[in-house]
Parts: sequence; C-alpha cells; structure tokens
Amino acid sequence: MSRLRQAVARLMTESKRDAPHFYVTMEIDMEEAVGLLRVANQSREQRISATALMVTVLAEALAEHSMFNSLMVDGVPTPQEDISVGVAVATDAGLVAPALLDCGNRGLEETNLALTDLVHRARSGRLKGRELAGSTFTLSNLGMYDVASFTAIINPPQVGILATGHIGERVVVSGGDAAIRHVMTATLSADHRAVDGAEAAVFLKGLRDLLEAPERFFESV
Repeated sequence: MSRLRQAVARLMTESKRDAPHFYVTMEIDMEEAVGLLRVANQSREQRISATALMVTVLAEALAEHSMFNSLMVDGVPTPQEDISVGVAVATDAGLVAPALLDCGNRGLEETNLALTDLVHRARSGRLKGRELAGSTFTLSNLGMYDVASFTAIINPPQVGILATGHIGERVVVSGGDAAIRHVMTATLSADHRAVDGAEAAVFLKGLRDLLEAPERFFESV
C-alpha cells in the first residue's frame, strides 16, 4: 500500500469514527444543463465539463449556506471566508482531493480551465501545498464511471461532501405526463455536529434549484 493510500485510509477511519455522518439524497433534473453544455462545447477545443459546472454552482450554494463552508476547529464548526472546493481525483498512487482555491470568485469558464489544470497536476504529482490541505468542502463525482449513486466519507476537518453519480436518461413523470429527461442523483454527507437534517435538505434543494436553472452560469461562456 502506497503512503498516500495509507494516509487516506487513516484519515477516513478517523472521520467515520469521530464525525457523526448522516446522508441526504436528491434527484436533480439536468436536462437544461446537458443542453447548455452541448451547445457551449460545439465549437470549443477545451470542453466545459459537467464537473466544472457543478463546482461553479456548488460555490454559489456554499456562499448562500455558509454553515456548510465550515471547518471543525477544536470541535467547533467555524465558517470560512474563502470557498475552496476540493475535487476527488483518482491517481495511480491513490485518491486525492485537491482544492480549487477561491471558487467563489470564478465564473464557469475560469473554473473549467483551473479544474483541468488542477486534475492534470494532481495526476502528475505537481500539486501545491495549499491545494492539498486548503479545501473547505469536497465534491466527489463518479458519473464518468456510470455509477448511479453512492455515499462519500467527509474529508476532515470539513463538515460536508457531495457525491454525484451518472447523468443519465430516465422517464420522469410530471403533472401526469411522462418525458425522458437527463437526471443525476446527488447525496450529501454531513457532520451532525455542525448541521442538522433540515439544514442539509435546504442546502441540497438550493443546489438543485441552481443546477436546474443554470442559464446565467453560461452567460460569459
């Protein structure tokens, strides 16, 4: 087992032991987002990824619900001014979740470029120190592996992590009518010492509302 895998195993064991995890799951209609991504990527060399969109939207949701952008400091949840979303990346040495620093001040275009660079450097072992330890919340996206849904372990000292699955076509019934829509399942793992179930539900619903009406995030693309 590599040193990285040993370190991750130790950290995740401590997290499950010390943080009272609970989980909230919602399905998100991604039809509009998929359509906008398709149009935006028609004539681009550097394609905008769904993960970049989720990070951009997540940063706004964290700004609106600052209790989730917190770190546990001496057992006390402490809101952070900067929003830095950690993104789980699989590497040959193991899983890392480097931080995309200061996400709150980035648009979709900038986030996409920065995320592409971050993932490349993570896989080539060229991350900076603050990127390894500076995240205030984490996104773990396994959609590219056709995973439908999963739960993730909180990366301490953070108080939450969002796990997202495959964006796939499903039959959705609304008002008695059935239609085929692109849908994604998102599961929030949260630390019950910092937030409760109602707060988690409100946060996840806010994120869903932003992802289901994403037009303004594409205005400068």
